[in-house]
Amino acid sequence: MFLTPLSSLSAGSQLNTQLEGWLSQAQSTISPARAIIAPHAGYSYCGACAAHAYKQIDPSVTRRVFILGPSHHVPLSRCALSSAEVYKTPLYDLRIDQNVYADLWKTGMFERMSLQTDEDEHSIEMHLPYTAKAMESHKDELSIVPVLVGALSESKEQDYGKLLSRYLADPSNLFIISSDFCHWGQRFRYTYYDEAQGEIHRSIEHLDKMMHTCVSHKGGVSVACYFSYLQGNVSL
Repeated sequence: MFLTPLSSLSAGSQLNTQLEGWLSQAQSTISPARAIIAPHAGYSYCGACAAHAYKQIDPSVTRRVFILGPSHHVPLSRCALSSAEVYKTPLYDLRIDQNVYADLWKTGMFERMSLQTDEDEHSIEMHLPYTAKAMESHKDELSIVPVLVGALSESKEQDYGKLLSRYLADPSNLFIISSDFCHWGQRFRYTYYDEAQGEIHRSIEHLDKMMHTCVSHKGGVSVACYFSYLQGNVSL
């Protein structure tokens, strides 16, 4: 069993109200989504923004949710799987799909997270309550597949992409890609600024739109070129 720091019962009602409020303000525009990119910052910073992604989930179609989050606390050159069987949230427990985990483990491409690493890592944790809320109406049919992603070489990115593509091809599977909300500023040692775009926030918006175009239309090769163009200073 795995108990996240978010699992305080006293916080459950407040959290549920917050999630409902943010989701009620978002619109469903491309539902059912097959994959979403959503931030893993504190909800006070990104809760409203994340709602626009989670609003695109159709719980009547989705049965399994893959959550891919970057490793913040341990160095990884591969991807890692949880050692837990269940993640607890203030809303309800999320069951890890052990059948899929067994298939992934057999490939020899994955490591195992320690329980401490699992508890420390927020990139997956912050998506658990939102996943639970979005899938609430079909919670008894839901399983999740959390994957901790390391600093992958381009060849490994392709290998994992090929492996996971067969799961993405199944319309009952949803992929959540966990991303930073905004790491711009001296605090994060990232101050890229294209003055041709105008104000700083316009430059940041331009970067976001460039990445969106790469991801949605041109694929991994274009994304790699994007990172190279910015000298690897994009914060994900």
